[in-house]
Amino acid sequence: MAQRPPDTREADSWFSDEQLAQVEPSETGETLLAPVPTRMVSSGEYMPHPQTEEQQRVEQRIKELADEASKKLGINRREFLSTGGGMAACFLAMNDVYGRFFNVSRDELFEPAAHAAAGPPKNLFVVDDQLHTTRGSLSLATFNAISTLRAIAQGPTTPGFKSNPFNPTGLGDEFGNAWTPWNPALVGLPLAPDAFKVVQFIKDMYFDSQMTVGVLSNAPGSIFAPPGEVPRPPKNIGESLTAEILTAEQTVAVRDFVNNISGSQRLMAHGIFYPGSGNAYYLEHESEEFKPDSWKGYVANNSAKVNDDPNSLMMRWRMDDEDVAYPSYAVVTKYQKKFRRSRPGFGTICVHKGLSTNAEALPQLGHPSDLPKAATDWPNLNFVIYHSCFRPGFWALNALKDLRAGNMREGVPNVLWTTEFAQLTGPHRNVYGEIGTTFASTVITFPSVTAHILGQLMKYKGADNIVFGSDSPWYGSPQWQIEALWRFQIPQEMRRRYGYPELTQTAKRKILGLNSARIYGLQTSDGEHENDGNEDNDDGRYNPVPADYVARMSTQFKTLLEFPGYTTDNISKMRETYHAMNVPRDNLRHGWVRVRR
Repeated sequence: MAQRPPDTREADSWFSDEQLAQVEPSETGETLLAPVPTRMVSSGEYMPHPQTEEQQRVEQRIKELADEASKKLGINRREFLSTGGGMAACFLAMNDVYGRFFNVSRDELFEPAAHAAAGPPKNLFVVDDQLHTTRGSLSLATFNAISTLRAIAQGPTTPGFKSNPFNPTGLGDEFGNAWTPWNPALVGLPLAPDAFKVVQFIKDMYFDSQMTVGVLSNAPGSIFAPPGEVPRPPKNIGESLTAEILTAEQTVAVRDFVNNISGSQRLMAHGIFYPGSGNAYYLEHESEEFKPDSWKGYVANNSAKVNDDPNSLMMRWRMDDEDVAYPSYAVVTKYQKKFRRSRPGFGTICVHKGLSTNAEALPQLGHPSDLPKAATDWPNLNFVIYHSCFRPGFWALNALKDLRAGNMREGVPNVLWTTEFAQLTGPHRNVYGEIGTTFASTVITFPSVTAHILGQLMKYKGADNIVFGSDSPWYGSPQWQIEALWRFQIPQEMRRRYGYPELTQTAKRKILGLNSARIYGLQTSDGEHENDGNEDNDDGRYNPVPADYVARMSTQFKTLLEFPGYTTDNISKMRETYHAMNVPRDNLRHGWVRVRR
């Protein structure tokens, strides 16, 4: 490698001399500067993929639309691309090249009001049914695991990642791209444990998105690592707690903090659902001491204690097991009656099913075959199935291949496990399909898969039994998912061929918030059920989280969450100053792109 001047971009990159000759700075090489990038941008840690033919066509179409609109508006192309009209031009161009998946009109190029009208309305009532944050003493192993989720959403600018962690061989998505960023707002950001902790969590949810109310989730620890011993399943709750990224106590502490400083119900909290007779005491303890709003369980995690033997290991479980799951449902039912008024959603059990790397169709691995019996035997409980059993995982190429191969199930394309879930649970009104990660992992990279998932959930379960979850902040603020879902539509030909209902604005309002509002007994504004209301969504019931939220964190709260050192809220102050300056978006990406040939 030739000698390079110190403290230069070239010296800081990992490129060889041969590679460096094939790239150029994105600030000069990416001349269009569209709001949505049309070429892969590298941080210097890996070679960016050359621009695909489809991306070239999108770029050319954006230029044509931008030139047409800027001429009529009397501004230059760069100025136009910093406006909402520039974002609309990108959606239009992608529809022209990839097929019509996004609701966008040509009027949005010229009329800011039209662009605002097509995006999520101000009075949209959003309940994010799946949120996460982490404890302060985050282990390196846990941080590394979470980082892979952020990496697939952030794309090639993720520090420390040279390739898509869920697509290491570089296979193309529906558009031929191996690593398309899901959330443009993450591009170029650093990656550190603080990105997933409570300070950033509150900013992402309450300052950078339209979320009205959220549900803070958690998960039981599945593997215990005794010092000097081989890791194994935990034997008891104490061992399981050490592997949790957030305990039930910490979850409700965050809930109580947010609600106290806002003076309204802006956050709800899960208790951790540990099934089995050996865990009954802990469900009683959580109910009495923490008073969760609902429950979170993982069938694939070793979280069921089936007896009182202190040396027996916790194990995976199935939801229709009368000896393991049913006694725990009985505990929840007992407290459901006690908390009927104060916690209307207490009888809601949210269960992770799907995103499985194991192809074996077992219910304890996420297959939906255990749901009909459980839903029938416990009609008083709501079962919210996280990820809607979507098996293919975070890189949905296998699902796309199945669709293109014509694999069918009862007259519709077979999206592994999700199609079965929708068909098996369609008659059960107390079973809901949640779309966290399932939607995020497909809408940008595999929109055909997204269309079939939403179409089948709508066809078999109906718009009343689908709920929105973003799995944030693994993928950054949920706003990009809210906007994508509001604009997404199922192509008319697909609806005609497979009998999928139209994804109307009424249906989207239900999915994005009104269904969860019904489950949890949340009050919504009078106009929330209307498509054209103009009133704000809080109606005085949901107060904003104050900008000085960090300064309001007590020592006791920080100690419980193990978050020392946070005493100022510079982020909020900077955000206020930035918006007051009304700085136009520059659309710059700071990295490397391939030299055009």
